[in-house]
Amino acid sequence: MSLEAALRARIAEAGPITVAEFMAESLLHPQWGYYTNRDPLGTAGDFTTAPEISQMFGELVGLALAQAWIDQGAPGRITLAELGPGRGTLMADILRATKQVPGFHDALRVHLVEASPTLREKQRVALAGHAITHHDRTDTLPEAPLFLIANEFFDALPIRQFIRAGDNWRERLVGLDGAALAFGIGAPDQPPELAHRSDVAEGGLVEICPAAMPIMTEISRRIAAHGGAALIVDYGDWRSLGDTLQAVQGHAPVDPLATPGAADLTAHVDFEALARAAQELATSRLTPQGVFLERLGITPRAETLAQRLSGPAREAHVAAHRRLTHPDEMGTLFKVLALVPPGAPMLAGLEK
Repeated sequence: MSLEAALRARIAEAGPITVAEFMAESLLHPQWGYYTNRDPLGTAGDFTTAPEISQMFGELVGLALAQAWIDQGAPGRITLAELGPGRGTLMADILRATKQVPGFHDALRVHLVEASPTLREKQRVALAGHAITHHDRTDTLPEAPLFLIANEFFDALPIRQFIRAGDNWRERLVGLDGAALAFGIGAPDQPPELAHRSDVAEGGLVEICPAAMPIMTEISRRIAAHGGAALIVDYGDWRSLGDTLQAVQGHAPVDPLATPGAADLTAHVDFEALARAAQELATSRLTPQGVFLERLGITPRAETLAQRLSGPAREAHVAAHRRLTHPDEMGTLFKVLALVPPGAPMLAGLEK
């Protein structure tokens, strides 16, 4: 049996499922889930993230977190955490770049929140020589000052989709059209999470991410109680509007319902919802990734690295810098949001 066959049988027996249920099964089913048995990154996978494009991304993020640690008095024991660490490339770059920051490595303990057994093994290899602790969920992170990075983590959490219908909303569901999976629509409802969305016109579609809220609540509580900072980098905007569910397979877009379990499923992040779930903290202005990296000095760093390169290696390096920062590539689509305790200095490269 395949995941598609299992989903068809489930729907035939019990009725349509939410988009969130479809995403959760497609991505994390213990036998057929997309993340369960594969490394999805790189040219042999389905997508590439910023840390895999260039070491500069992780270096600058690491130094920004280390500066936040200094700005908050350099506490003696901290949790350095990453949500969805991929192959461990970002954390490896962070640790390499911050090695010379006096006292930082003595203070930190590395904690990784990762659901995929395959990627956990990749992370152990990438971070060989460093003590790391894996977690299934954020609520098991230590009660200590928390300095956290989440790069392209929230976009992979399951979403629900709702369509404005007069004074109500109707949820978009996944059902059957004959033997094929197909989108449908549910009965009128008034979900409390959308009570503030009077800005949506008739027929407009809004996405919510219920799984993100408890994660943000846990992060917020720890930072409010113990100090620290959270840096969230992802694609999306301040407020959700429109259908952003997408599937990628072999670096190309595909129908989200066509091959469940074989394609990556993501949706744009609603940064306003993340900030609303972390009201105990001070939040930065939502900032384009390109602006953030330029403020941190990516261009001088790129120029320094380019001096050591020539030929195709130099051309690839220049292309990586452009891909991370240019408005036509990742520079504008990806946004950055930081959270710190009230009264604490904001992370470098961002403004309150």
